[in-house]
Amino acid sequence: MRERLITSPPRDDGRSATPGLLPGSSLDQFHAWWAQRHRASHFSVERISFPELDAWAFDDDTGNLVHSSGKFFTVEGLQVRTDGLDIWSQPVINQPEIGVLGIIVKEFDGVLHCLMQAKMEPGNVNTLQLSPTVQATRSNYTRVHRGAATRYLEYFLGHRRGKVLVDVLQSEQGAWFWRKRNRNMVVQVTEDIPLHEDYCWLSLAQLRELSRIDNLINMDARTVLSCFPFEPSGTDSGDEFTAALIRSCRSGGGAGGARHTTGEILSWFTDAKTRCDWTARLTPLSKVTGWIRGEEEISDEHQRHFRIIAVAVEAGTREVKRWTQPLLFPRGEGRAVFLVRQFDGVLHVLVQARPEYGLMDLVEMAPTVHLLPGEELSSVHEDFLRHSLSSPDVRVHYDQVLSEEGGRFYEALTRYQIIEVGEDVPAEPPPNFRWMTVRQLMDLLRHGHYLNIEARSLLACLHSLY
Repeated sequence: MRERLITSPPRDDGRSATPGLLPGSSLDQFHAWWAQRHRASHFSVERISFPELDAWAFDDDTGNLVHSSGKFFTVEGLQVRTDGLDIWSQPVINQPEIGVLGIIVKEFDGVLHCLMQAKMEPGNVNTLQLSPTVQATRSNYTRVHRGAATRYLEYFLGHRRGKVLVDVLQSEQGAWFWRKRNRNMVVQVTEDIPLHEDYCWLSLAQLRELSRIDNLINMDARTVLSCFPFEPSGTDSGDEFTAALIRSCRSGGGAGGARHTTGEILSWFTDAKTRCDWTARLTPLSKVTGWIRGEEEISDEHQRHFRIIAVAVEAGTREVKRWTQPLLFPRGEGRAVFLVRQFDGVLHVLVQARPEYGLMDLVEMAPTVHLLPGEELSSVHEDFLRHSLSSPDVRVHYDQVLSEEGGRFYEALTRYQIIEVGEDVPAEPPPNFRWMTVRQLMDLLRHGHYLNIEARSLLACLHSLY
């Protein structure tokens, strides 16, 4: 399937790039390179106790877990209130600085390729995952850790900056972060770029193929890929689902097959935010109730949610070779599902307006079903959703387990699914749901605070189905 960038017309005709070398090799060669990168460096992640943390400590006054530099992030408390009364509280990661998640793209023989990185993160279940060209917090790229410089950063922020195709602030997990945002960027270059051994050029067609492998493409790569301004440029011939998906990528909010105009969608979304009758604020970690701090973890009394743990890390390929840090450790596996349905031959995605207490703007558009680790399907209130997820009559187009951010979360896994349903799922859903086309979702991603991180991951997965 070919596609074109809306702002620039390179195409992707499925030809491959040679990972780490020159354009023209197969995915078999990529996997050989990937295995070699695993063998090339020593990685070690070991759980330790809080007193063993180096440069991290609990503040005497607040109980917050902080770094001695005052940078990176802190573990604080989050307090939720309704009608002036405290409802509940929990630990939360507060990282106010804005990092860069950026992918360099370049055409080789008219085929668009992405410069991707084999990056180790301490929380990754499989150590190495395929990451953006640059994935760095401000503390990292300003070298607070006194480590090596961030490779290729100059193409995003420096004098060699490429042609900007995407530059937008996007949120991250509102259940675990306090108002966290990162700068999602795509820049296009024409010059030759020196290629480090931990990087490779991959076409979009290859990346789609690789997205069908569990825990390979990391969360930060998925969010940037979801923001790519492209649309299919081929015909919509082929199987019925693919044809409906391609039409959906071309159907915007004015007409052309969308059930709702852009104005109607934005009004619905604004209304959802005005209905929020709660407030959330940071509070000292020492004032969080229902959680216990031990020598090795902070956990809730009933052991239903997540834990805060500490780890010691060794990584031969990182800017700093050894360090310690806290991580958030979920209990179990999350689940994020897009239900999709065809209306007059155009595929629509059912999204929900979902409040999350750590979000900067209260509510963002989320997957049809979004279960955090530890939550059961029984917690879904809508009967038609529970039925759709357990019915043998639905058609599952995508079903993979993918990792969440390994720099702050330890072995955080989510099962991502795209499930096609029929007329048993209502055309007029409950008020907090709306049917939208893929084009409408893509258009919203030109701006921040519309789609949450799980919805963006699913949108990247949906693109893999062309």
